[in-house]
Amino acid sequence: MTDREPPAWLWLKERLARLRQSTTPGRAGTEPAAVAVRTAVVTDSAAALPAEWVKAFVADGRLAVVPMPVLVGEEIYGEGEDDITQTLSLALAAGSSVKTSRPSPGQFEQAYLAAQDRGFEAVVSIHISAGLSGTADAARLAAQRVSIPVEVIDSRTVGMAQGMGVQSALVAGADGRSAAEVRRFAEERLGRTKVYFYVPSLEQLRRGGRIGTAASWLGTMLSIKPILAVDDGKIVPLEKVRSAAKAVARLEEIVAADVNSRPLGQSRLAVHHFGNLAEAERLAARLGEKCPGCPPAQISALPAVLAAHAGLGVLAVVVGESSTPGATTLLRDSADATANQASTRRSHP
Repeated sequence: MTDREPPAWLWLKERLARLRQSTTPGRAGTEPAAVAVRTAVVTDSAAALPAEWVKAFVADGRLAVVPMPVLVGEEIYGEGEDDITQTLSLALAAGSSVKTSRPSPGQFEQAYLAAQDRGFEAVVSIHISAGLSGTADAARLAAQRVSIPVEVIDSRTVGMAQGMGVQSALVAGADGRSAAEVRRFAEERLGRTKVYFYVPSLEQLRRGGRIGTAASWLGTMLSIKPILAVDDGKIVPLEKVRSAAKAVARLEEIVAADVNSRPLGQSRLAVHHFGNLAEAERLAARLGEKCPGCPPAQISALPAVLAAHAGLGVLAVVVGESSTPGATTLLRDSADATANQASTRRSHP
């Protein structure tokens, strides 16, 4: 399913295109130069950013995604480096050992040094919740080893909720904002995201030690279908439902209520799945009917590092808000500055 691109990303692509044109030999002076991007963004593969989207922003170094390792049996796979979907699916179905780990500090150090070599002045590094992984700690260790200033953010979330914070950081960076301003904008957007999900079984979460307060449900997990959420960086139980169909229907109701509590037209949705694409597409279609003010939900497989803990058949919905220029003070300032420049050019041809 192809997303209709939100206005923020159209704006971002246009801004970056102008940046590239302004530095292309022979193009100087053809149009006013765009504000230089001073801050690069680094994240990890738990952000679940669409692969096509990532490709558009990694080429010139403004974005780097550090792969998170997944251990299937004795083999170690790098998310984004190896195609592990089928291997992981088979392992989960067979109940084989599946584990995850954080990236090494050296991997982050390489990403920060690459940004420095590209001429960036600072880095904002956004990572999976510290309540679920030690990845942010590895990033902080790396930040101490490099001379380029690095702002490390514990997103306190996962999946495209984390990814939306990354995208917002790129928007602010493309606006020429300082690292501190990019961090504030990303944290503000991250604070407005929620993750709700349904798993057919709590078993994988139990094995990985990520079950949190939902552990009290283990005694009855064969007779319930849990709905969970990520709250303050940890997995928390929301409701126990008696059948899969009722659980998915209730998930839809929870998401719709969240969307309807937000400013009209500002919400964005993402739907994650693993091993059940058709079910995710049906869920996204129904959410489109219940949340008519939202763009079509982005649908993507859960990253392997998260699917390893959620298991087969997971359905997750991320609710966030747009980073559209004009939707925040930060980006309104940019729009006002552009308008003033245009007015000056008209007054002084």
